[in-house]
Amino acid sequence: MTLSSADEILWIVPRSPRAPGRARALLREQFTAWGIGAQPAEAAELLLSELVTNAVRHSRAPRGRDLGIRLARYDGVLRVEVADAGPAVKLTPQVVADTDEQGRGLAIVAALAERWGCCPRLHGIGKAVWAEVRT
Repeated sequence: MTLSSADEILWIVPRSPRAPGRARALLREQFTAWGIGAQPAEAAELLLSELVTNAVRHSRAPRGRDLGIRLARYDGVLRVEVADAGPAVKLTPQVVADTDEQGRGLAIVAALAERWGCCPRLHGIGKAVWAEVRT
């Protein structure tokens, strides 16, 4: 399902291992339509991929609950947002060893994003995690 306006678009995707790839494909298609440059597009794509992956792996949402993915542009900023029905939690980037294979997602988000955070999910249970980059 897709809802959109000139500067905002919302997709609903199933919460599954395929969600990050689907989200990246939708984002690339929208950035082409919006004429977004390569550098902010690459950063936003990586941010979205990390946020969707975290929602799939860690949201603790009930089975069958989809993800809401929102993309918006305003005042020279691109915002990617992923909403899930899991409980709101305090998000903190982890410190991991060089040999660890997981645990870097929020550290990547914090390093790439101009700003990022978590807020209650609009119109429902759960939370939305967002990140912004400059265009």
